[in-house]
Amino acid sequence: MKITEVRIKLMENSDDRLRAFCSITFDDCFVIRDLKIIEGTNGPFVAMPSRKLTGHCQHCGAKNHLRACFCNQCGKRLDESRTVRDPEGRAKLYADIAHPINSECRESIQNRVIQEYEVELQRSAQPGYSSKYDDSYGEDDIDDYSTLEETAPSRAGATRVAVSTQIQPAESTPPPPHQMPRTSASPRRPDDDDGFGAGIFD
Repeated sequence: MKITEVRIKLMENSDDRLRAFCSITFDDCFVIRDLKIIEGTNGPFVAMPSRKLTGHCQHCGAKNHLRACFCNQCGKRLDESRTVRDPEGRAKLYADIAHPINSECRESIQNRVIQEYEVELQRSAQPGYSSKYDDSYGEDDIDDYSTLEETAPSRAGATRVAVSTQIQPAESTPPPPHQMPRTSASPRRPDDDDGFGAGIFD
């Protein structure tokens, strides 16, 4: 598996150590986004996309970020011992969404991304520079949004069924009863003259 493309989005006027976001494409068919390029003590390094870890409140069971001191749901004070700590005693607040599982893969990603980052820094100094990071990877290249194809199961196996999502004009609906046009009353039958309601509509 080879890295076939790297896109860099430089951060302007960043106050912290975050220098850029990047995305990498493997074999022209699989993309991982939101890798971060962070300035470290020994130079820039790549951090994998991650999510915040949460813990459950011991009183109501609601989820809260591990840095929270009070529950967002019930307001009770949270147990500080719910955080997991590494051997150095630092709280683990984030978990990688995607990451390499061996050092060889990590070094390959790191070297390629940092190389492209340095090239992007040089490109950013040129007039008319624009980042390719936000360009579409093909997932939005649909010519006609009025018809989508969805997969529906059948007895013979999975078949593709075209589902139209085009909005049709609404049919004319009758007006409410109080706006109905007045029409001539139907002829009364002899047995209807029982006197009920007499004087109400006179």
